[in-house]
Amino acid sequence: MSQAPLQQDSSASFKVAAIQMVSTPVLEENFNTARRLVADAAGQGAQLVLLPEYWPIMGMHEADKLTCAEALDQGPIQTLMAQLAREHAIWLIGGTLPMIADEVGKVLNTTLVYGPDGQRVSRYDKIHLFSFSQGEESYDEARTIVYGKEVGSFEAPFGKVGLSVCYDLRFPELYRALGDCSLIVVPAAFTYTTGKAHWETLLRARAIENQCYVLAAAQGGKHPNGRRTWGHSMLIDPWGEIKSVLTEGEGLVSGTIDPHFLKGVRASLPALLHRKL
Repeated sequence: MSQAPLQQDSSASFKVAAIQMVSTPVLEENFNTARRLVADAAGQGAQLVLLPEYWPIMGMHEADKLTCAEALDQGPIQTLMAQLAREHAIWLIGGTLPMIADEVGKVLNTTLVYGPDGQRVSRYDKIHLFSFSQGEESYDEARTIVYGKEVGSFEAPFGKVGLSVCYDLRFPELYRALGDCSLIVVPAAFTYTTGKAHWETLLRARAIENQCYVLAAAQGGKHPNGRRTWGHSMLIDPWGEIKSVLTEGEGLVSGTIDPHFLKGVRASLPALLHRKL
């Protein structure tokens, strides 16, 4: 990894963006959308860009993702992400993609991070797998996905970035295990039902209790497979205020990570120092 980005002033403001998509079963369609929206984000000055969960494919059937699962550092999905990071000289957090797993008939749901030179700098395999059943609406990710085992993070120019995915949002112990983060990212494909009920509340809680920024990139709309996702990609500051939000459809949200504001919140209300457990 190139060391140049790490030499930036860690006290300087840093612009970030979250991409919202309505992914389809066709990889090339999703690739074109990602190319366009990442270019838009970079054109608006974003230095770090987050893609949503399942951005490369939302199949007609849950097993469709097995057909495009990739080995590490191989395959068109990873090639595109590395190219986008290098072309736009940004930190790219690649939502999730299906990665080959040891268990037959299953994949890992994996976040990969690329630096401005296009080199992979971090990996996180989603730990908590979603299941939900209400009436005709039913999901069980464990049927086709293997549980991840380790938390993931990386060092950006403005501080530590903690990695999490969608359903992880309901498990605050994961975020405590990440340690002191300046930013937590949450690529997601929340269902419309659960998103409407809990998405904003959980995101703001994670920002408030960890006194850090939270950037969430969501799937947001009606997909060809009939699934409807909640959207509402957003950036939240360490005081829990929503700085930018996109309710539905393709697009992006953006804003600034301000280390001075983060330090001010922690100084005025030093909750992280008050922990006893």
